[in-house]
Amino acid sequence: MHRLIVTAVFIQLALFAVPTKIIFSQPYKTIHEKAIVADTHNDVLSSITMNGLNIENDLTGKAQSDLARFKRGGVDVQVFSIFCDDRYGKGSAFKYANAEIDSLYAIAKRNPSKIEIVATPAQLDRALKAHKLAAMLGVEGGHMIEDNLDYLDSLYKRGVRYMTLTWNNSTSWATSATDETSHAFTVSPYGLTNFGKEVVRRMNELGMMVDISHVGEKTFWDAINTTTKPVIASHSSVYAICPVPRNLKDDQIKAVAKNGGVIDVNFFSGFIDSNYFKKRNIFFNKHKAEYDSLNVLNKPEYEVSEYMAKKYPEELVAIRPPLSLLIDHIDYIVKLVGVDYVGLGSDFDGIDSAPLGLDGVQDFPKITQALLKRGYSVKDIDKILGGNFLRVFKANSK
Repeated sequence: MHRLIVTAVFIQLALFAVPTKIIFSQPYKTIHEKAIVADTHNDVLSSITMNGLNIENDLTGKAQSDLARFKRGGVDVQVFSIFCDDRYGKGSAFKYANAEIDSLYAIAKRNPSKIEIVATPAQLDRALKAHKLAAMLGVEGGHMIEDNLDYLDSLYKRGVRYMTLTWNNSTSWATSATDETSHAFTVSPYGLTNFGKEVVRRMNELGMMVDISHVGEKTFWDAINTTTKPVIASHSSVYAICPVPRNLKDDQIKAVAKNGGVIDVNFFSGFIDSNYFKKRNIFFNKHKAEYDSLNVLNKPEYEVSEYMAKKYPEELVAIRPPLSLLIDHIDYIVKLVGVDYVGLGSDFDGIDSAPLGLDGVQDFPKITQALLKRGYSVKDIDKILGGNFLRVFKANSK
């Protein structure tokens, strides 16, 4: 009799336990597949395509991105960065930007069933319904308009839907985070000039998102106080966790939230882990002769770092931060201002190191898995993976 009672109680408890187990064991892959995953910054065009490699091929081991791995990683919307550094100026920067844009249009033309360039929310929805990669364009660096609003209009007509006001180099109308924090930079005043504010207003009129990644604090506040539309930080992380000039301080994060914008966290180890640069310097010193020989050639720091990373991959793996630290940045923003203002801006193929497990675009599902383990609801995960960016894109669209 007692055995029957115990058995009955056990069965009742088991029945009550089943729904709970189903809720908490919902496969992260299913959640990821159902979500719209949007990555707001990928440099594969400038770093890979313009150097002769084809993302239509399997580039595993050569690049962090290719078409097949975008599909495997469940990436639905990818903003491709149009980038050239400060070696390009008036007479060359705008031309190079257009050459990169041409390369993406050529890829899309050759692969009409896989990828579609989109410039409006309606076009984006159409691409998603057709199960294609919705490809967007973002210009990384205001120097590419060469102080000419007609060039800004031209880039918009070609499909560009955000412009990062500066890269590491300042323009004549906006100062960068690198220059505002460099004692060697003496140009003043910092921030946006009258023309810079005109650029922001014109972007608002066009329906082009104002990207405040890379900009100095003075430029940031001038842009926030000028724009009438929500801004985007396409690839920036949290200064309080990793205090580098490229990351956003608490008051900036709060200002972006008040503006209705979105901060898309950057995956670069040096913007995630406050100890990464110290560890990387030890690595460079270990190979000092080779490192110095590259610097003698006056190569940009990011090219030197990329070369060293590709030559000594196993040594670089040892100093990569855990994936949990990237999630800490997302957590920080959520706790500070709410879940509606954070997204993903990987910077893949523009970085030589990301948290362990994030080796390329195929690894985006691991972020969903990590968010689920942190206790995020499916609704909030959907917002972080892409919903918040889509909201800002729609708010900027005409």
